[in-house]
Amino acid sequence: MKVVLVGYGKMGQLLEKRLLEKGHVVTAVVDPAAAANKVLPSGAEVFTTLKDALSVIKDVDVAIEFTLPGSAPENIIFLAKEKIPVVCGTTGWYDRLPEISRVVEDAGSSLVYSSNFSLGVNLFYRITSHAAKLADPFNEYDVAGFETHHNNKADSPSGTAKTMVERVLAQMTRKKKAVFEMLDRRPAEDEIHYASLRIGAVPGTHSLVFDSAADTIEITHTARSREGFASGAVLAAEWLADIPSALKKRTGIFTVDDVLEEIL
Repeated sequence: MKVVLVGYGKMGQLLEKRLLEKGHVVTAVVDPAAAANKVLPSGAEVFTTLKDALSVIKDVDVAIEFTLPGSAPENIIFLAKEKIPVVCGTTGWYDRLPEISRVVEDAGSSLVYSSNFSLGVNLFYRITSHAAKLADPFNEYDVAGFETHHNNKADSPSGTAKTMVERVLAQMTRKKKAVFEMLDRRPAEDEIHYASLRIGAVPGTHSLVFDSAADTIEITHTARSREGFASGAVLAAEWLADIPSALKKRTGIFTVDDVLEEIL
């Protein structure tokens, strides 16, 4: 599989390592901050912009995009118009998802996006959703949570937190909405308060708490490193680049749920 990496920060470098371990080829890296590097471990050419890299990346099988919320939408749109499948792990841009979905579908291209590509996190989504369904009939159990990430993370709350809380709300009748901001009042009975903390080098910790006067149930996922994110993104890229039949490629908008459905 031939891949272009859009973004060469910590995640991009881990992705490069994982791709090489699995025998894939990194054709190009697009990142202004990395453009001064003459030699990368993969031997890939480095470009400042996607436009600059176009002649090199036209024939890649997939692009993996890990940049910033402000740049991800335009990167996806550019790649979609060139019919280059995209795996996007950047969060914080989902307000533009309807627009980007139209562009991808009109171009006959494909996109896999997710707030988190980690297999463990996606199991965590299912576990917390089921727990919420079980707890819903028992009003004595209030629901809340919190997440912690490194102090360089650009968005708050995390996309993972938003996704998890959305799935929890979908399973509950007595909780209707989430509050992610600071509360200077008592939370309403139909609210889930979900807080964020940014500190140090924490890769990511997410917790959902069910609390009553008698006891507390806490479900937590703790990432030890970013390796799990990189492995999941490469798995998604392999799935997206795979041709199910000799006549038809995957086109349209997908999430990591579509990728993992065959596994789970």
